Amino acid sequence: MPTEEFDVVVVGGGPGGSTVATLTALRGHRVLLLEKETFPRYQIGESLLPATVHGICRLLGAEEEMEKAGFTRKRGGSFRWGTNPVPWNFLFALAPELSGPTSYAYQVERMKFDEILLRNAQAKGVEVREGVQVGEVVEDGGRVTGVRYTDDDGAVHDIAARYIVDASGNKTRISGHVGGERIYSEHFQNLALFGYFENAGRMPEPDSGNILCAAFDEGWMWYIPLSPTLTSVGAVISRERVREIQGDQAAREKALHGFIDRTAIVKDLLGEKATRVTEGVYGELRVRKDYSYANTRFWKPGMALVGDAACFIDPVFSTGVHLATYAGLLAARSINSVLAGDLEEAAAFGEFEGRYRREYKVFYEFLSAFYDMQGNEDSYFWKAKSVTAFDTSAMESFVTLVGGVASGETALTDSEKLVARFRASAEALEAAADATGDMTTETGSRMRHLFGVPVVGDVMQEMNEIQRRGVLGTATKENPLLPDGLVPSADGLGWARTA
Repeated sequence: MPTEEFDVVVVGGGPGGSTVATLTALRGHRVLLLEKETFPRYQIGESLLPATVHGICRLLGAEEEMEKAGFTRKRGGSFRWGTNPVPWNFLFALAPELSGPTSYAYQVERMKFDEILLRNAQAKGVEVREGVQVGEVVEDGGRVTGVRYTDDDGAVHDIAARYIVDASGNKTRISGHVGGERIYSEHFQNLALFGYFENAGRMPEPDSGNILCAAFDEGWMWYIPLSPTLTSVGAVISRERVREIQGDQAAREKALHGFIDRTAIVKDLLGEKATRVTEGVYGELRVRKDYSYANTRFWKPGMALVGDAACFIDPVFSTGVHLATYAGLLAARSINSVLAGDLEEAAAFGEFEGRYRREYKVFYEFLSAFYDMQGNEDSYFWKAKSVTAFDTSAMESFVTLVGGVASGETALTDSEKLVARFRASAEALEAAADATGDMTTETGSRMRHLFGVPVVGDVMQEMNEIQRRGVLGTATKENPLLPDGLVPSADGLGWARTA
C-alpha cells in the first residue's frame, strides 16, 4: 500500500494518547491515532484528580460528556494510614482559591471514561483506527519519521509523520526507539490483586465518594466507589508475597479475602451484604505488577513518550491518569510549537521533559515521605519501604529514576540531605494528619493543616495551574516552572518565551 502522511501519529488510545491527539488536532494538524484494541475495553486506574477533570478535560472540550456520564463525585481521599488509627481525609489536589465548583474529581469506570476521551478526539478531527498493531518504528538519520502497523485483516500499512507519540502503556513495544532504558525503583516494587464487589457499604457523607486507602501489616488496600452499587477493591503488596496470589481464581479469591480480613475498615465496609462480581468484564480477579519506574529518556527527534510508556508510580495517590494526561498536554504543546515554527525542537521538548520529570519527582518524593509515616517497624512490608533505610546505591538509583542519568540537580545527589528531607516531610504529614481529626468532622476544616505541609504544596503547584487554566481559560497568567523555562501560550496549546 502507498505510504500515508500525517503530521502526528499517536500510538495508544488511552487518556494520554487521546489528550495529545486532541490538543494537536485543535491546532489544525492532521492526526492519526492507532489503538490495538476496540473500545470500550477494560482498564484499571479508576480514581481521577481534579486537575484532570477541571483542567485537561475542559481543554479537550470533554467536560459536558463527563458530566453526563454520571460518574461518582470524589471529594478527595480517605486514609487509614500511619500511626494514627483514626481515618483522616486528604484533599491534596485542590487549589484553595478554586474550591467550591471545582472541589471534586470523579471515580470512573475506565471503559466509559477512556471511550469518552477517544470519541471526543474523533469529534475534534483525529482519525482513529482501532484493532491495529504497531510493529515497527521507522527512522532516518537518527530521527523517527513514521510507523508500520498491521490491521485486523493482516494488511501492513506504512505511515509517515513529523511526530510519533508512544502512549501505548507499560507494555509498550516501541518506547526503546527514544533510546535510554527503563529504571525501576528499588523501593516501590509491588503487586496489586483486585476485583469488584456489588452492594458494598459507603463512608459517611460528605466523603462517601472518596477513595479509601487503608494500610495493613503487609501492604495497603484501595476501596473505590464506582457507582451506588459497584466498588473496586484491591490489595497492593510487596513482590515477595507473589506466591500468595499466584494460581487460579480460587487461589486469588482466598488471598484477596485474607487481605480484606486483615484490614478492619475495608472488612467493615464490605460487611455481610457485599458480594464479589463473578461474571462479565468485572468478574475476574486480576493481578498487576505495580513497579514504579521511569525511562532515562522521554523523547528523541521525531518521537515522545507519554503515560506508562514513559514512567509509572505507585498508585496510592491516584496519579496514573494525571501523569498520562499531563504528559499528553506537555507533548501537544511542544509538537504544536515546533510545527508552527515558534520554537526549536530542543527548546520545546526540553520543556516537555523537564516539566514531566519534575511532576514525577515531586510525586515520588511525596510518596516516599508518605510511606515513611507508617510507624509499625515490626512489619516486614513497612521495613522494606522505609525511605530512611536508603543507602548510597539506592540514592543513585533514585536520582537516575527522577532526574535522568544526566541529572544535574545537586539537591538530589546528597543522600543525607535527601533522607533528611523525606523524614521531615513524613513528620510534617503525620502531624497534619493527626490535626485533621476523625472522619466525622466537616471536610473543609480538616484541610488547613495539610495545606501547610511543604511537600503538599510542591505536589499541588502544577496541578493547580492546570486546573486554573481549565476553569479560567486564557485569563490566567503562568510563570516559568523551570529555570529560564517557557510558559504556556495564550490558548494553552503551545509554548511561549517570557518577555
